Amino acid sequence: MNPNIPGLEGAALSAPGSTQKQQPPSQGHGGTGVTFSATQGADGAAPSRKRPAHMPVVDTGNLSPIVFLTVCTKDHCSLFASPDVHALLTESWRAAEHWHVGRYVVMPDHIHLFCCPATRPPESLRSWVKYWKTLVSRRWPRPSEHPIWQQDVWDTQLRSGESYSGKWQYVRENPVRAGLAERSDDWPYQGELNMLPWHDR
Repeated sequence: MNPNIPGLEGAALSAPGSTQKQQPPSQGHGGTGVTFSATQGADGAAPSRKRPAHMPVVDTGNLSPIVFLTVCTKDHCSLFASPDVHALLTESWRAAEHWHVGRYVVMPDHIHLFCCPATRPPESLRSWVKYWKTLVSRRWPRPSEHPIWQQDVWDTQLRSGESYSGKWQYVRENPVRAGLAERSDDWPYQGELNMLPWHDR
């Protein structure tokens, strides 16, 4: 993987402790987003502000930095929740090895995932996202659905004391809140690729 692939604008990180609010997303094309805020980055939202606030990954010493990332489809079209796309996403994340994907939920029009750097110091998050987006786009099973991606991404680093497992429990209820499943365990487009190192305080 080339860690310096250009072209993805604004994929750095929201500053830990930020209180800037983000507005509810569009509901067009089957969107399932809800209110999103930088201080509650794992709340199951598909944000739609024009521009997120971004800051570099903050090294937390002996705590591994974990980033919560939301990636949306262009115009919030429902493209992602299918077996072939789910398989393509996980294959692309495994190939993009400069960051590790932990737990994730694939919704029809957006993806929530937790990730952490696989190198120290961290490789560029924006290059990593661009890389796996490109892998997915090249192998997309239905070419007529291009363009696939919203240009920007939404991200926040878990702050010291925040619980990865607690954030995950909230995120995995997203399909239930959206009326797509009766129980979170029933939603087939979710999983965990890597055990992310994290020490809750």
